[in-house]
Amino acid sequence: MTARDKVHAFLAAQREAQTRFLAELVRTPSDNPPGDCRPHADKAAQLLEGLGFAVERHPVPDELVKRNGMISCMNLIVRECFGPDGASGGSTIACNAHGDVVPPGSGWSAAPYGAVIRDGRMYGRGVAVSKSDFATYAWALLAAKAAGASLKGAIELHLTYDEESGGEIGPKWILEQGLSKPDFAICAGFSYGVTTAHNGCLHLEVEVTGKSGHAAEPEKGDDALEAAALILNDLYSYRKALTALESQIPGIGHPTMVVGLIKGGINTNVVPDKVIFRLDRRIIPDETAGAAERFITALIKESVRKMAGIKVEVRRILLANPFVRRPGQEHMVHAIQKNARQVFGIEVQPHGVPLYTDARHYSEAGIPTVLYGAGPRTLEEANGHRADENLVLDDLYKATEVMALTFLDLLEAK
Repeated sequence: MTARDKVHAFLAAQREAQTRFLAELVRTPSDNPPGDCRPHADKAAQLLEGLGFAVERHPVPDELVKRNGMISCMNLIVRECFGPDGASGGSTIACNAHGDVVPPGSGWSAAPYGAVIRDGRMYGRGVAVSKSDFATYAWALLAAKAAGASLKGAIELHLTYDEESGGEIGPKWILEQGLSKPDFAICAGFSYGVTTAHNGCLHLEVEVTGKSGHAAEPEKGDDALEAAALILNDLYSYRKALTALESQIPGIGHPTMVVGLIKGGINTNVVPDKVIFRLDRRIIPDETAGAAERFITALIKESVRKMAGIKVEVRRILLANPFVRRPGQEHMVHAIQKNARQVFGIEVQPHGVPLYTDARHYSEAGIPTVLYGAGPRTLEEANGHRADENLVLDDLYKATEVMALTFLDLLEAK
Protein backbone atom coordinates (compact mmCIF):
# COMPACT_ATOMS: atom_id res chain seq x y z
CA MET A 1 0.00 0.00 0.00
CA THR A 2 1.45 3.38 -0.97
CA ALA A 3 1.55 6.39 1.33
CA ARG A 4 -1.26 7.96 -0.66
CA ASP A 5 -3.38 4.81 -0.29
CA LYS A 6 -2.71 4.87 3.46
CA VAL A 7 -3.95 8.47 3.64
CA HIS A 8 -7.21 7.49 1.96
CA ALA A 9 -7.74 4.44 4.16
CA PHE A 10 -6.91 6.31 7.36
CA LEU A 11 -9.30 9.17 6.64
CA ALA A 12 -12.12 6.87 5.53
CA ALA A 13 -11.89 5.12 8.92
CA GLN A 14 -11.80 8.47 10.79
CA ARG A 15 -14.89 10.17 9.36
CA GLU A 16 -17.12 9.67 12.39
CA ALA A 17 -14.41 10.91 14.75
CA GLN A 18 -13.72 13.95 12.57
CA THR A 19 -17.45 14.76 12.43
CA ARG A 20 -17.76 14.52 16.23
CA PHE A 21 -14.74 16.82 16.63
CA LEU A 22 -16.31 19.46 14.38
CA ALA A 23 -19.67 19.15 16.13
CA GLU A 24 -18.02 19.85 19.50
CA LEU A 25 -16.45 23.02 18.09
CA VAL A 26 -19.76 24.20 16.63
CA ARG A 27 -21.61 23.53 19.90
CA THR A 28 -19.21 25.83 21.78
CA PRO A 29 -20.20 29.47 21.08
CA SER A 30 -17.49 31.96 20.11
CA ASP A 31 -19.39 35.03 18.93
CA ASN A 32 -17.27 38.03 18.00
CA PRO A 33 -18.64 40.51 18.99
CA PRO A 34 -18.61 40.40 21.94
CA GLY A 35 -15.38 38.44 21.49
CA ASP A 36 -15.11 36.32 24.63
CA CYS A 37 -13.29 33.58 22.73
CA ARG A 38 -10.88 32.02 25.21
CA PRO A 39 -13.41 29.37 26.35
CA HIS A 40 -13.62 28.08 22.78
CA ALA A 41 -9.83 28.04 22.49
CA ASP A 42 -9.64 26.02 25.71
CA LYS A 43 -12.19 23.55 24.30
CA ALA A 44 -10.33 23.25 20.98
CA ALA A 45 -7.03 22.70 22.78
CA GLN A 46 -8.53 19.90 24.88
CA LEU A 47 -9.98 18.21 21.79
CA LEU A 48 -6.66 18.45 19.94
CA GLU A 49 -4.76 17.07 22.90
CA GLY A 50 -7.23 14.19 22.88
CA LEU A 51 -5.98 13.42 19.36
CA GLY A 52 -2.40 13.22 20.64
CA PHE A 53 -1.21 16.68 19.63
CA ALA A 54 0.95 18.91 21.82
CA VAL A 55 -0.90 22.23 21.89
CA GLU A 56 0.77 25.54 22.66
CA ARG A 57 -1.54 28.07 24.31
CA HIS A 58 -0.66 31.71 23.66
CA PRO A 59 -2.97 34.10 25.54
CA VAL A 60 -3.06 37.62 24.13
CA PRO A 61 -2.46 40.30 26.83
CA ASP A 62 -5.74 41.67 28.19
CA GLU A 63 -4.95 45.31 27.37
CA LEU A 64 -4.26 44.44 23.73
CA VAL A 65 -7.42 42.33 23.56
CA LYS A 66 -9.54 45.22 24.84
CA ARG A 67 -7.93 47.67 22.38
CA ASN A 68 -9.10 45.36 19.61
CA GLY A 69 -12.67 45.35 20.88
CA MET A 70 -12.69 41.86 22.39
CA ILE A 71 -13.06 40.37 25.88
CA SER A 72 -10.64 37.43 25.75
CA CYS A 73 -8.43 35.84 23.10
CA MET A 74 -5.97 32.97 23.02
CA ASN A 75 -4.13 31.61 19.98
CA LEU A 76 -3.26 27.94 19.61
CA ILE A 77 -0.27 26.46 17.78
CA VAL A 78 0.33 22.79 17.01
CA ARG A 79 3.76 21.89 15.57
CA GLU A 80 4.74 18.60 13.97
CA CYS A 81 8.26 18.07 12.62
CA PHE A 82 9.25 15.43 10.10
CA GLY A 83 12.71 14.09 9.40
CA PRO A 84 15.52 12.22 11.19
CA ASP A 85 15.01 12.34 14.95
CA GLY A 86 12.18 14.79 14.48
CA ALA A 87 14.53 17.48 13.24
CA SER A 88 13.03 19.88 10.73
CA GLY A 89 15.28 20.58 7.75
CA GLY A 90 12.69 21.27 5.08
CA SER A 91 9.90 23.78 4.62
CA THR A 92 7.45 24.79 7.35
CA ILE A 93 3.80 24.99 6.29
CA ALA A 94 1.43 26.96 8.51
CA CYS A 95 -2.29 26.18 8.28
CA ASN A 96 -4.53 28.90 9.72
CA ALA A 97 -8.23 28.78 10.57
CA HIS A 98 -10.23 31.05 12.87
CA GLY A 99 -12.64 29.96 15.56
CA ASP A 100 -14.44 33.25 16.21
CA VAL A 101 -17.76 33.71 14.44
CA VAL A 102 -20.35 36.42 13.81
CA PRO A 103 -23.41 36.23 16.08
CA PRO A 104 -26.05 33.84 14.71
CA GLY A 105 -28.90 36.30 14.19
CA SER A 106 -32.45 35.12 13.47
CA GLY A 107 -34.17 32.93 10.88
CA TRP A 108 -32.56 29.58 11.63
CA SER A 109 -34.35 26.29 10.91
CA ALA A 110 -31.99 24.48 13.29
CA ALA A 111 -30.36 25.54 16.56
CA PRO A 112 -27.35 27.74 15.66
CA TYR A 113 -25.15 25.81 18.09
CA GLY A 114 -26.80 22.43 17.68
CA ALA A 115 -24.49 20.94 14.99
CA VAL A 116 -27.57 19.24 13.57
CA ILE A 117 -26.92 16.94 10.58
CA ARG A 118 -29.57 16.79 7.84
CA ASP A 119 -29.18 15.24 4.40
CA GLY A 120 -25.41 15.03 4.71
CA ARG A 121 -24.98 18.62 5.88
CA MET A 122 -24.03 19.91 9.32
CA TYR A 123 -25.79 23.13 10.36
CA GLY A 124 -24.43 25.66 12.83
CA ARG A 125 -22.75 29.02 13.17
CA GLY A 126 -19.10 28.71 12.17
CA VAL A 127 -19.44 25.23 10.68
CA ALA A 128 -18.19 26.53 7.32
CA VAL A 129 -16.45 29.77 8.36
CA SER A 130 -14.12 28.44 9.59
CA LYS A 131 -14.38 25.88 12.37
CA SER A 132 -14.57 23.27 9.62
CA ASP A 133 -10.92 23.84 8.82
CA PHE A 134 -9.86 23.15 12.40
CA ALA A 135 -11.04 19.64 11.52
CA THR A 136 -9.68 19.70 7.95
CA TYR A 137 -6.14 20.62 8.95
CA ALA A 138 -6.01 18.50 12.11
CA TRP A 139 -7.07 15.31 10.31
CA ALA A 140 -4.89 16.07 7.30
CA LEU A 141 -1.95 16.28 9.67
CA LEU A 142 -2.96 13.04 11.39
CA ALA A 143 -3.21 11.33 8.00
CA ALA A 144 0.19 12.65 6.88
CA LYS A 145 1.72 11.19 10.03
CA ALA A 146 -0.09 7.88 9.56
CA ALA A 147 1.06 7.54 5.93
CA GLY A 148 4.59 6.57 6.94
CA ALA A 149 6.08 8.58 4.08
CA SER A 150 9.60 9.97 4.13
CA LEU A 151 8.93 13.63 4.80
CA LYS A 152 11.16 16.56 5.66
CA GLY A 153 9.98 19.79 7.22
CA ALA A 154 7.19 20.82 9.55
CA ILE A 155 3.46 21.45 9.63
CA GLU A 156 1.98 23.95 12.03
CA LEU A 157 -1.66 24.60 12.86
CA HIS A 158 -2.37 28.22 13.74
CA LEU A 159 -5.84 28.36 15.30
CA THR A 160 -6.81 31.95 16.01
CA TYR A 161 -9.78 33.93 17.29
CA ASP A 162 -10.03 37.47 15.93
CA GLU A 163 -10.65 37.18 12.19
CA GLU A 164 -14.08 38.79 12.55
CA SER A 165 -12.40 41.86 14.07
CA GLY A 166 -9.41 42.08 11.72
CA GLY A 167 -6.81 39.44 12.63
CA GLU A 168 -4.49 41.92 14.34
CA ILE A 169 -4.14 39.81 17.49
CA GLY A 170 -4.37 36.45 15.70
CA PRO A 171 -2.04 35.62 12.81
CA LYS A 172 -0.41 39.05 12.75
CA TRP A 173 0.37 38.82 16.48
CA ILE A 174 1.77 35.29 16.12
CA LEU A 175 4.15 36.44 13.38
CA GLU A 176 5.15 39.70 15.12
CA GLN A 177 5.89 37.86 18.36
CA GLY A 178 8.20 35.48 16.50
CA LEU A 179 6.12 32.49 17.57
CA SER A 180 6.25 31.09 14.03
CA LYS A 181 8.36 31.64 10.91
CA PRO A 182 6.66 29.56 8.21
CA ASP A 183 7.85 29.24 4.63
CA PHE A 184 4.33 28.73 3.27
CA ALA A 185 0.81 29.34 4.57
CA ILE A 186 -2.52 27.74 3.73
CA CYS A 187 -5.53 29.52 5.21
CA ALA A 188 -9.16 28.53 5.63
CA GLY A 189 -11.01 28.39 2.32
CA PHE A 190 -13.37 26.30 0.24
CA SER A 191 -12.92 23.07 -1.70
CA TYR A 192 -13.67 23.96 -5.32
CA GLY A 193 -11.09 26.65 -5.95
CA VAL A 194 -7.70 27.83 -4.70
CA THR A 195 -7.83 31.45 -3.60
CA THR A 196 -4.71 33.38 -4.53
CA ALA A 197 -5.98 36.96 -4.06
CA HIS A 198 -8.75 38.80 -2.27
CA ASN A 199 -10.02 42.26 -1.50
CA GLY A 200 -8.85 44.61 1.17
CA CYS A 201 -11.24 46.61 3.33
CA LEU A 202 -11.44 50.17 4.59
CA HIS A 203 -13.77 51.12 7.46
CA LEU A 204 -14.26 54.83 8.11
CA GLU A 205 -16.30 56.61 10.76
CA VAL A 206 -17.70 59.97 9.70
CA GLU A 207 -18.79 62.45 12.38
CA VAL A 208 -20.89 65.39 11.17
CA THR A 209 -21.30 68.17 13.74
CA GLY A 210 -23.68 71.15 13.55
CA LYS A 211 -25.66 73.12 16.13
CA SER A 212 -28.97 72.20 17.72
CA GLY A 213 -32.01 74.42 17.49
CA HIS A 214 -35.73 74.36 18.17
CA ALA A 215 -37.83 72.75 15.43
CA ALA A 216 -40.02 75.86 15.40
CA GLU A 217 -36.97 77.93 14.36
CA PRO A 218 -34.76 75.51 12.43
CA GLU A 219 -32.92 78.35 10.66
CA LYS A 220 -31.22 79.13 13.99
CA GLY A 221 -29.55 75.73 14.07
CA ASP A 222 -27.02 74.05 11.82
CA ASP A 223 -28.59 70.77 10.71
CA ALA A 224 -26.07 67.93 10.93
CA LEU A 225 -28.55 65.47 9.43
CA GLU A 226 -29.11 67.63 6.37
CA ALA A 227 -25.34 67.79 5.91
CA ALA A 228 -25.05 64.04 6.37
CA ALA A 229 -27.71 63.55 3.69
CA LEU A 230 -25.63 65.59 1.23
CA ILE A 231 -22.58 63.47 2.05
CA LEU A 232 -24.53 60.25 1.65
CA ASN A 233 -25.94 61.32 -1.72
CA ASP A 234 -22.41 61.95 -2.98
CA LEU A 235 -21.16 58.68 -1.52
CA TYR A 236 -23.92 56.69 -3.20
CA SER A 237 -23.15 58.36 -6.54
CA TYR A 238 -19.53 57.41 -5.99
CA ARG A 239 -20.63 53.83 -5.27
CA LYS A 240 -22.32 53.62 -8.67
CA ALA A 241 -19.14 54.84 -10.35
CA LEU A 242 -17.14 52.03 -8.70
CA THR A 243 -18.87 49.43 -10.87
CA ALA A 244 -16.75 50.60 -13.81
CA LEU A 245 -13.53 49.62 -12.02
CA GLU A 246 -13.35 45.88 -12.72
CA SER A 247 -10.48 43.79 -11.35
CA GLN A 248 -8.29 41.85 -13.74
CA ILE A 249 -8.36 38.89 -11.33
CA PRO A 250 -11.17 36.35 -11.95
CA GLY A 251 -13.64 36.19 -9.07
CA ILE A 252 -12.95 39.64 -7.61
CA GLY A 253 -15.33 41.89 -9.55
CA HIS A 254 -15.43 45.63 -8.80
CA PRO A 255 -14.96 47.63 -5.58
CA THR A 256 -18.01 48.09 -3.36
CA MET A 257 -19.10 50.51 -0.68
CA VAL A 258 -21.79 50.20 2.00
CA VAL A 259 -22.86 52.60 4.75
CA GLY A 260 -23.64 50.08 7.45
CA LEU A 261 -24.27 52.12 10.61
CA ILE A 262 -25.80 55.53 11.32
CA LYS A 263 -26.97 57.32 14.46
CA GLY A 264 -27.67 60.88 15.53
CA GLY A 265 -30.08 63.53 16.62
CA ILE A 266 -31.48 64.55 20.00
CA ASN A 267 -35.27 64.39 19.70
CA THR A 268 -38.01 64.70 17.08
CA ASN A 269 -38.49 68.41 17.76
CA VAL A 270 -34.80 69.40 17.75
CA VAL A 271 -32.49 70.27 14.86
CA PRO A 272 -29.88 67.43 14.92
CA ASP A 273 -26.51 68.61 16.18
CA LYS A 274 -24.56 65.45 15.40
CA VAL A 275 -24.73 62.47 13.05
CA ILE A 276 -22.22 59.62 12.99
CA PHE A 277 -22.09 56.92 10.36
CA ARG A 278 -19.67 54.20 9.33
CA LEU A 279 -18.87 52.96 5.85
CA ASP A 280 -17.25 49.84 4.45
CA ARG A 281 -15.23 50.25 1.24
CA ARG A 282 -13.88 47.04 -0.31
CA ILE A 283 -10.55 47.55 -2.09
CA ILE A 284 -9.69 45.30 -5.03
CA PRO A 285 -6.09 44.06 -5.45
CA ASP A 286 -5.71 46.32 -8.50
CA GLU A 287 -6.11 49.43 -6.31
CA THR A 288 -3.97 51.30 -3.79
CA ALA A 289 -5.65 51.33 -0.40
CA GLY A 290 -4.27 54.72 0.61
CA ALA A 291 -5.51 56.37 -2.58
CA ALA A 292 -9.06 55.08 -1.98
CA GLU A 293 -9.05 56.47 1.56
CA ARG A 294 -7.76 59.88 0.48
CA PHE A 295 -10.39 60.15 -2.28
CA ILE A 296 -13.31 59.30 0.02
CA THR A 297 -12.09 61.70 2.71
CA ALA A 298 -11.80 64.53 0.19
CA LEU A 299 -15.23 63.74 -1.27
CA ILE A 300 -16.87 63.86 2.16
CA LYS A 301 -15.31 67.19 3.08
CA GLU A 302 -16.15 68.73 -0.30
CA SER A 303 -19.79 67.65 0.06
CA VAL A 304 -20.41 70.09 2.93
CA ARG A 305 -17.77 72.72 2.22
CA LYS A 306 -20.38 75.42 1.54
CA MET A 307 -22.59 74.59 4.54
CA ALA A 308 -21.90 77.18 7.24
CA GLY A 309 -21.56 75.87 10.78
CA ILE A 310 -20.94 72.26 9.78
CA LYS A 311 -17.78 70.40 10.74
CA VAL A 312 -16.80 66.93 9.51
CA GLU A 313 -14.28 64.53 11.00
CA VAL A 314 -13.29 61.29 9.24
CA ARG A 315 -11.65 58.58 11.32
CA ARG A 316 -10.14 55.33 10.09
CA ILE A 317 -11.45 52.31 11.99
CA LEU A 318 -9.86 49.57 9.90
CA LEU A 319 -7.56 49.28 6.92
CA ALA A 320 -6.99 45.74 5.66
CA ASN A 321 -4.75 45.68 2.62
CA PRO A 322 -5.71 43.40 -0.29
CA PHE A 323 -4.18 39.93 -0.46
CA VAL A 324 -2.27 39.89 -3.74
CA ARG A 325 -0.62 37.17 -5.77
CA ARG A 326 3.03 36.54 -4.86
CA PRO A 327 5.82 34.31 -6.17
CA GLY A 328 5.89 30.96 -4.38
CA GLN A 329 2.13 30.43 -4.38
CA GLU A 330 2.41 28.26 -7.48
CA HIS A 331 3.99 25.36 -5.56
CA MET A 332 0.93 25.06 -3.33
CA VAL A 333 -1.52 25.78 -6.14
CA HIS A 334 -0.11 23.01 -8.34
CA ALA A 335 -0.10 20.48 -5.50
CA ILE A 336 -3.67 21.30 -4.48
CA GLN A 337 -4.86 21.20 -8.09
CA LYS A 338 -3.28 17.79 -8.69
CA ASN A 339 -4.76 16.28 -5.54
CA ALA A 340 -8.21 17.85 -5.98
CA ARG A 341 -8.28 16.37 -9.47
CA GLN A 342 -7.67 12.94 -7.93
CA VAL A 343 -10.04 13.27 -4.97
CA PHE A 344 -12.89 15.42 -6.34
CA GLY A 345 -12.45 14.50 -10.00
CA ILE A 346 -12.57 18.16 -11.05
CA GLU A 347 -10.22 20.92 -12.10
CA VAL A 348 -9.73 23.35 -9.21
CA GLN A 349 -8.71 26.76 -10.54
CA PRO A 350 -6.85 29.62 -8.84
CA HIS A 351 -9.09 32.67 -8.40
CA GLY A 352 -9.79 35.70 -6.28
CA VAL A 353 -12.65 36.39 -3.86
CA PRO A 354 -14.27 39.69 -2.87
CA LEU A 355 -13.88 38.98 0.87
CA TYR A 356 -10.98 39.89 3.09
CA THR A 357 -9.37 37.32 5.40
CA ASP A 358 -6.45 36.66 7.72
CA ALA A 359 -4.46 35.31 4.76
CA ARG A 360 -3.27 38.86 4.07
CA HIS A 361 -1.21 38.90 7.28
CA TYR A 362 0.91 35.97 6.12
CA SER A 363 1.25 37.42 2.64
CA GLU A 364 2.24 40.87 3.95
CA ALA A 365 4.97 39.16 5.98
CA GLY A 366 6.42 37.84 2.69
CA ILE A 367 5.07 34.30 3.08
CA PRO A 368 3.59 32.68 -0.06
CA THR A 369 -0.05 32.07 0.89
CA VAL A 370 -3.19 30.50 -0.55
CA LEU A 371 -6.65 29.70 0.79
CA TYR A 372 -7.98 26.16 0.61
CA GLY A 373 -10.21 24.10 2.89
CA ALA A 374 -13.63 22.54 3.33
CA GLY A 375 -16.68 24.13 1.77
CA PRO A 376 -18.71 24.86 -1.35
CA ARG A 377 -17.93 27.06 -4.34
CA THR A 378 -19.13 30.30 -2.74
CA LEU A 379 -19.76 31.76 0.69
CA GLU A 380 -23.43 32.20 -0.29
CA GLU A 381 -23.85 28.44 -0.85
CA ALA A 382 -22.69 27.84 2.73
CA ASN A 383 -24.92 30.63 4.10
CA GLY A 384 -21.80 32.08 5.67
CA HIS A 385 -22.68 34.93 8.06
CA ARG A 386 -26.38 34.11 7.53
CA ALA A 387 -29.01 31.87 9.08
CA ASP A 388 -28.64 28.12 8.44
CA GLU A 389 -24.89 28.20 7.81
CA ASN A 390 -24.01 24.67 6.75
CA LEU A 391 -21.30 22.38 5.45
CA VAL A 392 -21.62 19.37 3.18
CA LEU A 393 -19.73 16.76 5.17
CA ASP A 394 -18.51 15.04 2.02
CA ASP A 395 -16.68 18.28 1.16
CA LEU A 396 -15.00 18.14 4.56
CA TYR A 397 -13.83 14.56 4.06
CA LYS A 398 -12.57 15.15 0.53
CA ALA A 399 -10.87 18.47 1.27
CA THR A 400 -9.09 16.81 4.19
CA GLU A 401 -7.71 14.14 1.85
CA VAL A 402 -6.61 16.83 -0.62
CA MET A 403 -4.77 18.63 2.16
CA ALA A 404 -3.11 15.46 3.47
CA LEU A 405 -1.88 14.52 -0.01
CA THR A 406 -0.67 18.09 -0.51
CA PHE A 407 1.38 17.82 2.69
CA LEU A 408 3.02 14.70 1.28
CA ASP A 409 3.85 16.46 -1.98
CA LEU A 410 5.22 19.62 -0.38
CA LEU A 411 7.28 17.90 2.32
CA GLU A 412 8.46 14.86 0.40
CA ALA A 413 12.10 14.21 1.26
CA LYS A 414 14.31 14.56 -1.80
